[in-house]
Amino acid sequence: MQYLCSGAARLGLQLNSRQLEQFQTYYRELIDWNSRINLTAITEPKEVQLKHFLDSLSVIPAFKQPVISENPSLIDIGSGAGFPGLPLKIALPDIKLVLLEATGKKAAFLRHLTQKLNLDDVEVLAGRAEDIAHQFQYRQRFDIVLSRAVAALPALAELTLPFCAIGGRIIIQKKGDIEGEVSQAARVIEILGGSQPEVKKVELAELADDRYLVIIDKVSPTPAKYPRRPGMPAKRPIVDKGT
Repeated sequence: MQYLCSGAARLGLQLNSRQLEQFQTYYRELIDWNSRINLTAITEPKEVQLKHFLDSLSVIPAFKQPVISENPSLIDIGSGAGFPGLPLKIALPDIKLVLLEATGKKAAFLRHLTQKLNLDDVEVLAGRAEDIAHQFQYRQRFDIVLSRAVAALPALAELTLPFCAIGGRIIIQKKGDIEGEVSQAARVIEILGGSQPEVKKVELAELADDRYLVIIDKVSPTPAKYPRRPGMPAKRPIVDKGT
């Protein structure tokens, strides 16, 4: 895990022996399960350390600093193989984490991995964000809402903002030219109670391929009708003219 250690140190994180062992176990289980279900196309040890583990940790500079010391509640929307949520839980063990994944086999992997890593305060939900966001125990409950390249930004805004508590923060990981997406998402972000988005470039030598964090603060309640039914945020995104 030398590549991960080096990159994490640039983020101000000193990973201890237990954390490094957990990341090793994560890697082994990821590769083992990937032979049976499609979790990732990235399998080389160095590439997993950088493009999955370190990439997940790269969101930490976007956290509101006081939140880090207050055992924040996080939800990872469309968690897939656990990124970014589980690497963050390993590095910051006091966070309370919910992993939301619509695919049942991937959710099963997340449950298995959570037990294998002996992680506390982790809940795995198998379901669609459009449905779960309307459940009382998850709606506007989280300090930090995360999502990593799950959909275009207008759709992601509708899928993430309903989970975020007022005063909380949404952090969406994106790559490449995202200026158009950010512009297109402005209306839905405003409607759903978010601030004007801030785009922060990931400044890590190990991840020098135009990675960005789109940061949105939750400033007012999300109207009860959002998100719309499953599939609608992606099929009919809210843009300049609304819906």
